[in-house]
Amino acid sequence: SYAIRLLDYLNLYKIGNLSRDPRQRRFRQPCPSGTAAILLDCSPNVMGCFGSGGTKDKARAKKQQEDQNRKINEQIQRDKKNYRATHRLLLLGAGESGKSTIVKQMIILHVNGFSEEEKKQRVEDIKKNIRDAILTITGAMSTLTPPVLLENSENQTGVDYIQDVASQPDFDYPPEFYKFTEILWRDKGVQACYERSNEYQLIDCAKYFLDRVHLVKMNDYTPTEQDILRCRVLTSGIFETKFQIDKVNFHMFDVGGQRDERRKWIQCFNDVTAIIFVTACSSYNMVLREDPNQNRLRESLVLFKSIWNNRWLRTISVILFLNKQDLLAEKIKAGKSKLEDYFSDFARYQTPVEAVAEPGEDPEVIRAKYFIRDEFLRISTASGDGKHYCYPHFTCAVDTENIRRVFNDCRDIIQRMHLRQYELL
Repeated sequence: SYAIRLLDYLNLYKIGNLSRDPRQRRFRQPCPSGTAAILLDCSPNVMGCFGSGGTKDKARAKKQQEDQNRKINEQIQRDKKNYRATHRLLLLGAGESGKSTIVKQMIILHVNGFSEEEKKQRVEDIKKNIRDAILTITGAMSTLTPPVLLENSENQTGVDYIQDVASQPDFDYPPEFYKFTEILWRDKGVQACYERSNEYQLIDCAKYFLDRVHLVKMNDYTPTEQDILRCRVLTSGIFETKFQIDKVNFHMFDVGGQRDERRKWIQCFNDVTAIIFVTACSSYNMVLREDPNQNRLRESLVLFKSIWNNRWLRTISVILFLNKQDLLAEKIKAGKSKLEDYFSDFARYQTPVEAVAEPGEDPEVIRAKYFIRDEFLRISTASGDGKHYCYPHFTCAVDTENIRRVFNDCRDIIQRMHLRQYELL
């Protein structure tokens, strides 16, 4: 073979059979066939037993390699251009603040919504929400201080069924489950326990789906977009959603907000255009699932401060979504859980002159939502380094038109952040 022959010639080099001219090293030896003498030239133009065919093969291989390298480099440049043209948005916030609902709204608004198949896949999640809700409420009745009694003691059979049977992991939602759930949900004692849901952990969508058991139990039930928006599924890990608005690419990253999920956030910090921090304003009278001694809204403020002052994020601006405005308004107007009982500074707070009211909005609700806004802005203005900014927006994540309007307002902000990111502004 050519390789073996070449090794033979190189061995001759070792024993001094080569020319002393370093530019033209030649020696005469019989060809391995023994029929002819050959001249081995180690200069760039190699001739001899290898013949001219080897040179052509090498040239062809070299050209193929160069073509391949050129194509790879062109693809790298295209990818780099696309990467630089993409707005990467990182959704952060405490658990159950509404981050995943924002992602669902982007799918509805900018990715053609959910297919019929995707809607069908949500049915089991919605049934689980109903089961979790009625399990939690009926289970809390005896543990609250003071405890809550059923209005109709005959409904205890339903409570026993829910607690003993519906709690099984392999539960398959038979007709009696829906019958007992509807009966219990109409019981004034169960309703009274629901009204005290800030004293225990209950999913926000409990009332929404318990009011719709008669629809969900039907064999041909297909969730609406609003059903999907309301459906609660714990986010674990990192989920990326891609969408396009006016030919501009957006990548939105949704990361779990519970404490044990936050260690994964650092994986998403690289090359982020903007952070969308979501906080549940209605959580001012609630405690964490992970820590019953920590107020949820205070936890959100602590988390916001840690992100705002993070050394890796000091140049990334934050769009603040003050979410769940609908639930906040309900609580403030009900007057049962006063904001000043949880945040004493609210008692002395005056509504700012620049406050903008929605048509027919209660003045006390306006004062409450701006107080919460200013609690976050106090953190963002404390650093005063001018390297990043906070842009607050009042949101209701389950309201598609609200999110459409807010996100349209944010697009100019995101575009400026993107230009600044690549030093084009």
